[in-house]
Amino acid sequence: MNYRHAFHAGNFADLVKHAALLKLLAALMAERGALHIVDTHAGAGLYDLRGPQAQRSGEAQAGVMRMMAASDRPKALDDLALAVTAANGGGAEPWLYPGSPWLIARALRPGDTYLACEMQGEEHARLAQVLGAKPGVSALCGDGFAEAPKSVDPSSRNLVLIDPPFEKADDYARIAVLAEDVLAKAPATTFLVWLPLKDLETFDAFLRDLEDACEPASILVAETRMRPLGDPMKMNGCALVLINAPEGLEAGLAEACAWVAAGGEGGAGRVWSLG
Repeated sequence: MNYRHAFHAGNFADLVKHAALLKLLAALMAERGALHIVDTHAGAGLYDLRGPQAQRSGEAQAGVMRMMAASDRPKALDDLALAVTAANGGGAEPWLYPGSPWLIARALRPGDTYLACEMQGEEHARLAQVLGAKPGVSALCGDGFAEAPKSVDPSSRNLVLIDPPFEKADDYARIAVLAEDVLAKAPATTFLVWLPLKDLETFDAFLRDLEDACEPASILVAETRMRPLGDPMKMNGCALVLINAPEGLEAGLAEACAWVAAGGEGGAGRVWSLG
């Protein structure tokens, strides 16, 4: 696979995904009981926006740079902004962008566990360095789609984060299969799934397959459309799909999606329940 998240780190989609992740973690960790987290496509964990890949794409300018400089930043993005500041040692310039592994490892309580899967060797090496030897945290060089069903603990509360590169045609189908397999083993598992929005046909087909795979679990969808979904060759936005999510996330998700979408070209954000 040729995908490298360093090209896209801190872009508009990361703002939505990571703001949602922090809200989800806070809600789950407000409850008693250990939480086991599996990240199927973890990436490197921390990204230098001064690096050649990030500089080549320039996507962070309309993402994290916009967020950190904004006077109208919504409250829904405050936790992410604080995390970015912390990742940069309190410095004013947000040159380091924290990915999901950094955010998750920082949030863990004693007794919580986190398995970060990354199948690309170079990315895994960086990931292992970022995560270090924190108790309860492990970085696995392997296929997260295959590892997640084996790792889920039926005796614990589970969160599965799925964010594949979507370079393979079967990534959508593998998400539905993974969700079905995990829910058969641990029905109360919570999922946070990220996917690109290119065209409605692909998006709708995925949601139908996922609904069939996850029944009767609850499914919440948060869309951030940066432009109309008219050109399937472009990434016109992104979506988050939350399965078995705690109650009370909708308002914050809607606020984050709407603000991020306002930086696009006639886009919009919305949050809705499936089924």
